[in-house]
Amino acid sequence: MTFKMVVFDWDGTILDSTGAITRAIRHACTEAGLPDPGAEIASYVIGLGLTDALRHAAPGASEQQVAKLVDSYRQHYLSNDHELELFSGVVPLLKALNDLGVICTVATGKSRQGLNRAMAHSNTAPYFMSSRCADECHSKPHPQMLFELLAEFDLEPEHALMVGDTTHDLNMAQAAGVKAVSVQTGAHPPHLLNQVPHYKSFLSINEMSPWLIDHIQQARSV
Repeated sequence: MTFKMVVFDWDGTILDSTGAITRAIRHACTEAGLPDPGAEIASYVIGLGLTDALRHAAPGASEQQVAKLVDSYRQHYLSNDHELELFSGVVPLLKALNDLGVICTVATGKSRQGLNRAMAHSNTAPYFMSSRCADECHSKPHPQMLFELLAEFDLEPEHALMVGDTTHDLNMAQAAGVKAVSVQTGAHPPHLLNQVPHYKSFLSINEMSPWLIDHIQQARSV
């Protein structure tokens, strides 16, 4: 069955932002007088809602400290987020999917304000028909984001494909009954991604694009 909707994660999948997010989390923790979680833990939590991510990165933090971590993280990340770039091949893929009439959407751990800002900086908003953010839904891996996007377009789970770079994306897709593919460009390395059963894994969007377009075209010709 052909995919009528492709749901993209944002950070590490669409935008090359993993390094910037990791650094911002680590800086926020040390500024608050909390232990530096290190690059591995700081990158692992990417994709979760910001508050959940910071709670995982700083497990001993009080609620008051978490609130300060959120503010500090935003100051660090927003100071240079306008310099971040889309991964190679993202825009050509979105254009090709739009031309095929495929619904492109986003399910992200970013806030609504953060996603709107990122889309504005990258000039990508016109390619997406809808999106869900962590301050509107349960954080990944809860399937609410996917359930709402499916309902919005009156689609069954088998009509959608999730594209993400973390196990949070893959577990969300699994919980929603949606097929998923991973790209190895973000927060979770292949050995972690492979711990969650999913359809296929690709080195990058560029590697995935011809497969996805061909898959959709072949399914329509049957």
